[in-house]
Amino acid sequence: MLQRSLTIGFILLVSVTTIFSQTAPTHKDIVYGIVDGKELKLDLYVPAKAVTKGMVVWVHGGAWRGGSKDGVPRIFPDNGIVTASIEFRQSTEAKFPAQVHDIKAAIRFLRAKASTFGCNADKIVIAGSSSGGHLAALVGVTSSNTALEGNVGEHAQQSSAVQGILDYYGATNLTTILAQSTPFGLNMRKPALELLLGVEPDKNIELAKLASPVFHVDKNDPPMLIFHGEQDPQMPISQSHELVGAYKKVNLNVQFEVVYGAAHGGEIFYSPDRVKLAIDFITSCLSNDQ
Repeated sequence: MLQRSLTIGFILLVSVTTIFSQTAPTHKDIVYGIVDGKELKLDLYVPAKAVTKGMVVWVHGGAWRGGSKDGVPRIFPDNGIVTASIEFRQSTEAKFPAQVHDIKAAIRFLRAKASTFGCNADKIVIAGSSSGGHLAALVGVTSSNTALEGNVGEHAQQSSAVQGILDYYGATNLTTILAQSTPFGLNMRKPALELLLGVEPDKNIELAKLASPVFHVDKNDPPMLIFHGEQDPQMPISQSHELVGAYKKVNLNVQFEVVYGAAHGGEIFYSPDRVKLAIDFITSCLSNDQ
């Protein structure tokens, strides 16, 4: 309890100017798998004094076709949480479900090898923003789905299950997202989804469902915290409402933080009170009594 209180106290002193600081990772470019000759890498941020066992695995955004593992919010390691930021095959390189296969391989690798880097991956909270939020949620609710497990990496005996999901404004239902989108959103989402899936979602409903977290939720899924901007023009907030509804339908633990006045991302999502909420959620999921 004391450890938790100290963490909270530190968070209250964090300013938004430090959230995206460029401190170098403790271990950079660790290869966790090789696919068709391409090395898949992750970075590890290991605080000098970790406040809890376990770690956050961060999945970057970028419309499934851009971004990099360098774009990890430092609120996690800066608050004493071991953090792994992973790269994965972009939709320009491989179609879905390659991205999910890679992320699950990274989790299995971390479970097998984390101790060699001075950390623990027995318990994991997976987190991500935008398209990374979608992938994080999908990985989090599909621990028993063989079609999404894949065979990337060398540690098939390890589990890819996670103990918590932190989703910043991610897609959740690819069968409804286009109908919910603004014209601005459609201009971005439609080509991005076609590149990800290889086809428009309504042209392959079963594939779109496979890629949609809402269709995988069951009573065994881990706790979830969702942040979404009330004025998001790119990712309809209805997407988060759908996933919250799916969780509530089976009485799962879900928290939904609507960020009023917020659009798609920005420092408003990392205000001190929201950082506190996120870190409290993470430490709860990684605690020994979960």
